Amino acid sequence: MSLEHVDEYRDRKAIGALVHAIEREATKPWTLMEVCGGQTHSIVRYGLDQLLPDTIELVHGPGCPVCVTPIGMIDRALELAARPEVIFCTFGDMLRVPGSSEDLYHVKARGGDVRIVYSPLDAVELAATEPAREVVFFAIGFETTAPANAMAVAMAEKRGLGNFSILASHVLVPPAIEALLSAPDNRVQGFLAAGHVCAVMGSAEYEPLARRYRVPIVITGFEPLELLSGILACVRQLEAGEAKVDNAYARFVRSAGNPHAIAMLRRVFEVAPQTWRGLGEIPASGLILRSAFARFDATKRFSSDIGVVPEDPECQSGDILRGRLKPAACTAFGTRCTPENPLGAPMVSNEGACAAYFRYRGLTPTT
Repeated sequence: MSLEHVDEYRDRKAIGALVHAIEREATKPWTLMEVCGGQTHSIVRYGLDQLLPDTIELVHGPGCPVCVTPIGMIDRALELAARPEVIFCTFGDMLRVPGSSEDLYHVKARGGDVRIVYSPLDAVELAATEPAREVVFFAIGFETTAPANAMAVAMAEKRGLGNFSILASHVLVPPAIEALLSAPDNRVQGFLAAGHVCAVMGSAEYEPLARRYRVPIVITGFEPLELLSGILACVRQLEAGEAKVDNAYARFVRSAGNPHAIAMLRRVFEVAPQTWRGLGEIPASGLILRSAFARFDATKRFSSDIGVVPEDPECQSGDILRGRLKPAACTAFGTRCTPENPLGAPMVSNEGACAAYFRYRGLTPTT
């Protein structure tokens, strides 16, 4: 699909034609999962799941990097942000993410020097202009943001900045998909993979998953026509008994990905186990700084006694992130959990599933 203007990707007639094509192709019930918060918001915003035939169920996966950041890491960020010698830099969607007792917004209100930046390179520049302060950048995200964060560390090293560090909580998509597929209660039969992640890392790394678990994986974009085209491609594979990687986002995604971004990422980071909110620890699913860059690791530069922090028992974000529960089915949704008083990150993150349902549908909880 190659269109020139964004409105063309939202054309009602074209959307209707794709929905009818899916209706014709789907002779059996199929459960598909998108693993991207941006795709979740598009699906809910445009009501794509409501247009699909009853044979197709869309469930939302752990595709929001803010949402899967564990509470212990949020508490670590809060502790660092409250230190008088620290300028804590973060993206805006992290301000309202709750830790075990508060969020960065409240730390800032109490006098913590918390600053919103638009790029990790902004934090590097800040470290250069504030040599008497410690500048810490909260480096979270999937493979999409990791290369830029790696570049920031490499630039800080090149400029000899001894007061710059990152609090890294990077996660990788393929190991999360494997964790979902290997779960005994898994019911997902096909995946929509995030186009921007694959634009960096390529499509090839998904092929072993498709073969091993006999599951179609379709790489797609974020607009209605792109998502429906991806769903149609996934359904066609399932109906034909096929299980392969289908690149439906070929104008941006190549098999080998972006070699320059991958080289920067691998120069600075190495793969390690990572704890995911709602999913627990997943082997080889995170990125940590290599030993050559350890001096830029905020967890090593600043001591901390924060250990494992339990989740709020009332928050059902774990089941939502695993695709076991829709946001509106959570008993706290829209009542005890709102954007003003969130129990968990999915209600306040720009890519959170709960935030999408609250914003676009205003659904009340299911009883």
